[in-house]
Amino acid sequence: MTTPAQDAPLVFPSVAFRPVRLLVISLVLTVFAVAVASSLRHPMVGVFFGVGLLLGLLNAVGVQRSVAAITAEAHPLKKKMAMNSASRLLIITVIGLGVAFVFRPAGLGVVFGLALFQVLLVVSTALPVWKKLRTGAADGGWDGDAAKRTEGNGNGDE
Repeated sequence: MTTPAQDAPLVFPSVAFRPVRLLVISLVLTVFAVAVASSLRHPMVGVFFGVGLLLGLLNAVGVQRSVAAITAEAHPLKKKMAMNSASRLLIITVIGLGVAFVFRPAGLGVVFGLALFQVLLVVSTALPVWKKLRTGAADGGWDGDAAKRTEGNGNGDE
């Protein structure tokens, strides 16, 4: 018997998420953005860019904590994770757009900071996973037939 998608248990692999590394990268980018924006006589754009990076980092840490809390439950559901993510994204979006509107035009740096942070997050988590997959495949550590045998409900008793 197959479990409907909305009732399927929530399973997340361990991800190479390093918030301290992202914080350091964000700080370096903020200093660079402030320096460039200052040379163009708009230093607040760089400051707001850093605020956007910080909001993105706070969101990512919130995702990590909520995933840990929800997957620790006896029966974690995808719906709970989706609602948690949607509410957190709504809050971050309202804050970002609010700052952009109140402090326009320099406040638009927040939106650019949020956008760039998402790129940083994807790259900083995808590269280590990609490297691990490549070294695992080269070492014969990944068995495609094993993956086929465990398709279905995940417990292999089909």
